[in-house]
Amino acid sequence: MSRDARWLWCGSAGLVLGVLGTSVLAVGTGWRLAAGVVLVVAQAGSLRWVLRGPLAVLGVGVITGVAVWALLPAVTLTGALLAAQVALCVLSATRPRRVSVAALAGMCALSGLGFVSDGPGAVAVCLLAVLLAWTVGQWRRAQRARAAAETRRAVAEERARIAREVHDVVAHTLSVMVIQAGAAEDVFGDRPEQARQALRAIDTAGRSALDELRLLLRAFGPEERDPEAGDSAAEDPAEGDPVDGERAPRPGLARLDELADAVRAAGMTVRLDREGVPAGGLPAAVDLAAYRIAQEAVTNALRHAVGADEVRLSVTADGGRIRITVADNGRTPPARSARAGAGRGLVGMRERARMLGGSLRAGPAAGGGFAVEAELPMEYAS
Repeated sequence: MSRDARWLWCGSAGLVLGVLGTSVLAVGTGWRLAAGVVLVVAQAGSLRWVLRGPLAVLGVGVITGVAVWALLPAVTLTGALLAAQVALCVLSATRPRRVSVAALAGMCALSGLGFVSDGPGAVAVCLLAVLLAWTVGQWRRAQRARAAAETRRAVAEERARIAREVHDVVAHTLSVMVIQAGAAEDVFGDRPEQARQALRAIDTAGRSALDELRLLLRAFGPEERDPEAGDSAAEDPAEGDPVDGERAPRPGLARLDELADAVRAAGMTVRLDREGVPAGGLPAAVDLAAYRIAQEAVTNALRHAVGADEVRLSVTADGGRIRITVADNGRTPPARSARAGAGRGLVGMRERARMLGGSLRAGPAAGGGFAVEAELPMEYAS
């Protein structure tokens, strides 16, 4: 039995024994008293299984309650059916509504028995108690439904966040590596030194991506380590794990130069401009979102821009806002223009900006090519 079930049983059984048991002891005599006590104990005992089988416990509560009321008419019908009301409340909270409504109708019909001995006032009190028990159960049911919906929403948001992070890391790195590998193959025989440079760039990009993925996995699910192994064994440089913050700095605008160098190594000219970015840095959430937007936009230019050989990346901070602009000088085919914003990368960039209270625009640039313009607040409280 779980802790919650134990508390429910102890509380409800204590209520039945305290209220109904006291009434039976007060008005019962002789064998009627003994029978009444047995019935009350049976009611309290049956509540142990109220979570597992509330409908069965409701039936036991009704039968024993009516028996107590028949043996001792001085006991009110409302009090005699106390265990049944508890079971109705649990039934209303945990079972389909059609089942609890049917049980409610039966209990309401049973309340009419009170008219025989106590008149319409007793019927009204019994009906009120039954309706209150069912309503409390419905309230608890609604609470559980809201909690489940919040959990599902939180899980969906977390999955989307993980998907965005993995996409941004993997898509950018693979795009650069594929282009560099193609370039190395083209010049492998004629210009071996240039091919070696491309291979070194592939190695650097791959290691950087692995470091970012390790940081990502640690953020989403801290790895459990053997306490006897020690930190040095868990972070052995031979295994490629980062030893300190310098080996694998967290993604942010401070790494824009690395991003530009990786794209240049793939054969595209990158013009990087910064203006007004605070020396003290930005809030972590803004810094990460700004970098990921710039990374995805540059990657899109590298992969999709037709005839582009240059991309301009500018980061400007002004008036409490930070603006990231990425534009290429390629041709914009109709298909790319029509589907602007339809890909996962552009959707992810828009979602990052929206979550921080910013905005993002993507589409053909006025002077040709394709441009992504994002605006984020610098004072976001992460």
